[in-house]
Formats: sequence, structure tokens, C-alpha cells
Amino acid sequence: MRLSCKFLRRVLLPTRATSVRLTANEDGAAAIEFAMIALPFLLFILGVIGYGLYFFTNSSLEYGVETAARKIRTGEINSAGAAREDNQMTVGEFRKLVCDSAGPAIDCSKLNVIVQHGDDWSEISPQACTDSKGAMSGATGQTGDILANYAGAASSVVLVTLCYEWDLAANFSLVKLGSRPDGSGPAILQAAAAFKSEPYN
Repeated sequence: MRLSCKFLRRVLLPTRATSVRLTANEDGAAAIEFAMIALPFLLFILGVIGYGLYFFTNSSLEYGVETAARKIRTGEINSAGAAREDNQMTVGEFRKLVCDSAGPAIDCSKLNVIVQHGDDWSEISPQACTDSKGAMSGATGQTGDILANYAGAASSVVLVTLCYEWDLAANFSLVKLGSRPDGSGPAILQAAAAFKSEPYN
């Protein structure tokens, strides 16, 4: 049975009314538009969160080093432990003071504290937190060492540097929050306080 051309034209070719109806139909447009902007929007939100955490951690480190360094500046490290015979703060106690001041956002096991002193500003040379291979620089002294041996006496110029391995940066690798130069391992955050101790003697 042969189909007429008129019938085929009606079935296969849309009429003008059908074409207008199809082009005017906007069902699903919102879903398509959302699909186009969803990924950039989510990346933007993650970037904002990452930078927020970065600045929060940096601020915590800066507050910790400023608060702890005040003990050196005023000479309180020489009368920190009245129960001990030496009556002086140790390197380990100073490091704990830095961590306590910085707050719970800081993992003390990943924090290095470097203390330098000199008679003049020219004798102080800031130390990098990583060596040429990207490994963390060594911290000042041993836990039981007397801090005054590294922080100097009254009227000394002192530089206290904090080096912190921030593991959370690995979760925001696209944002590059303070990563090592070679891009491997956790980010290294640094905070420092430079000052001249008061003439407390």
C-alpha cells in the first residue's frame, strides 16, 4: 500500500505551528543553565573556603608568636618556673607557650620554633623554613635547653620564627596555598616577630 506524499509531508515535516511551539518551549532551561555554572561556582566556593582557612591559620601563628615573644622581650623567661632550681624557661616550654597562644587550629607536632639573638640588627639573619631539598629546617635547641641561651640577655635584638607544616593545603591543591616550591608535601606557613628586648636587668 502506497502512502501519499501529502501524508508523508504531514508526518515527517513539522508544521509552522509545531515549530513555533517547540521553539517557545522553555522546559528544562533552568537545569541546563545550572549545569553550565555549577562547576565554576563550586570551585569558587572551595577557593573562598581555602583562602579563609589559610588566613585564619596564618593569623593564629602570628598571634602565637607575638604573645610568646612578649615573654622574651620583657625578661619573663628568666623567672618562668619558680618551682625549678634554674628558674628559667626551657625551649620546650616556650614552644608549648607558642602553641597554646596560637590556639587549637595549630598542630604542635608540625611546628618548628627558631630563636636567634644578637647585639645589633645586622647580626640577625632570617632563616628559611625549608632547606634546598624542601625539608623543614631544624628547630632551636633541645626541649630541655634554657631558652635564654638562644634569646640573649636584656637589650638584645631577637628574631623568633615559626615554621608550620600545614597539611590541609593538600586538599586545596588547585589554589596553591603556600605550597613548597616543588609542589610536594604540605604547605609551609611562616610567622615571625623581631624586636629588641627591654633593659629589664
